[in-house]
Amino acid sequence: MTDHIHKGTPEFRATTLGMFAAGFATFALLYCVQPLMPVFAREFGVSAAESSLPLSLTTGFLAPAMIVAGAFSEARGRTQMMVGSLLASAVLTLLSAFSPRWSVLLVLRTLAGITFAGLPAVSMAYLSEEIHPTSIGLAMGLAIGGNGLGGMIGRLIAALIADLLSWRYALGAIGLLGITAAIIAWRTLPASRHFAARRLDARTLYRLFWSQLRNPRLIGLYALGFLLMGAFVTTYNYITYHLLAAPYRLSHTVVGFIFVVYLVGIFASAWIGSLADRVGRSRVLLMMVGIMLLGIGLTVLRPLVLVILGVAVVTFGFFGGHSVASSWVGLRAHDAKAQAAALYLFFYYLGSSLAGSAGGVFWDLAAWRGVAAFVAALLLVAISIAFATARSDRVPAGAS
Repeated sequence: MTDHIHKGTPEFRATTLGMFAAGFATFALLYCVQPLMPVFAREFGVSAAESSLPLSLTTGFLAPAMIVAGAFSEARGRTQMMVGSLLASAVLTLLSAFSPRWSVLLVLRTLAGITFAGLPAVSMAYLSEEIHPTSIGLAMGLAIGGNGLGGMIGRLIAALIADLLSWRYALGAIGLLGITAAIIAWRTLPASRHFAARRLDARTLYRLFWSQLRNPRLIGLYALGFLLMGAFVTTYNYITYHLLAAPYRLSHTVVGFIFVVYLVGIFASAWIGSLADRVGRSRVLLMMVGIMLLGIGLTVLRPLVLVILGVAVVTFGFFGGHSVASSWVGLRAHDAKAQAAALYLFFYYLGSSLAGSAGGVFWDLAAWRGVAAFVAALLLVAISIAFATARSDRVPAGAS
């Protein structure tokens, strides 16, 4: 593996820059609608659960579309699909700013869910193929750090512009940002060296996916992706409603600044990914799930500073856990890495879609305490799965 990319080299810096930009734009485009949910509810006259649809529909269609995108990338290559996917998603976000009706906005966000699919699963496969195993934790962590920064900036910009101008200007600005990031990724990502094209055959793909779903070393990671992402997105979907309501009654701009806590996610994804390479993935993964549970407990306390601290703790635990789990999938899947990554992200975004919308029901029933109880239940299940993963793991850190 001497020709794989190692940390500290110019190629490693170029690769991580390109993936950081792509991840940044992906999460900015995907989650820019999250702080706008109360605005949509007010302007279009929809409920809290319905206001989550511009995000839930996107992630809901993104999940199965990634299965198809991963299959096509095995036949057509990685970099072109990643850049084309990002560019198409940015253009659809720009068009969303001109939506005349709620139904049009939902259709455009649904289409964006399909076009997004070309980047997430393919990027995981690309990194696992091109980066040396001793550097994959750091590379994946930096890429996910780009996701974190994009999620923070996208949400913050959307909240600020919506408060100053309107949600339409907010989506337009994020769309232009995505186009810029696509150009950066196109110019910096090295061509694949270790990609071997496979003929696109439905029966072969079915066997590959079925073998991945039957692999006990991957099933637990898929379940953790579903639960961690579901808990994380539900927290962010409805914390805005919580802080806009009594006793806080914060403005959209002030609430938007809560997304600055994404900075701890950026730190966590890089540091925890590298830490897991050294001390063991199962141990670190279990710790991250426990940290998320601690964070959601803090958010039910009344003092605003503890609520914000709780969101920061949840963010740290999520990004650290996702960094470990996602890099572990690529290492455990010796063959058809794109399919394994696509399945992980299928469950990951399915958790976002299903739990993210279900959280609105708990909000209507018991406000934030109902949402927090729902999130805690998801995390308790995740802890049991993380324990099982830790007990079954007999592979030293850094191995598959």
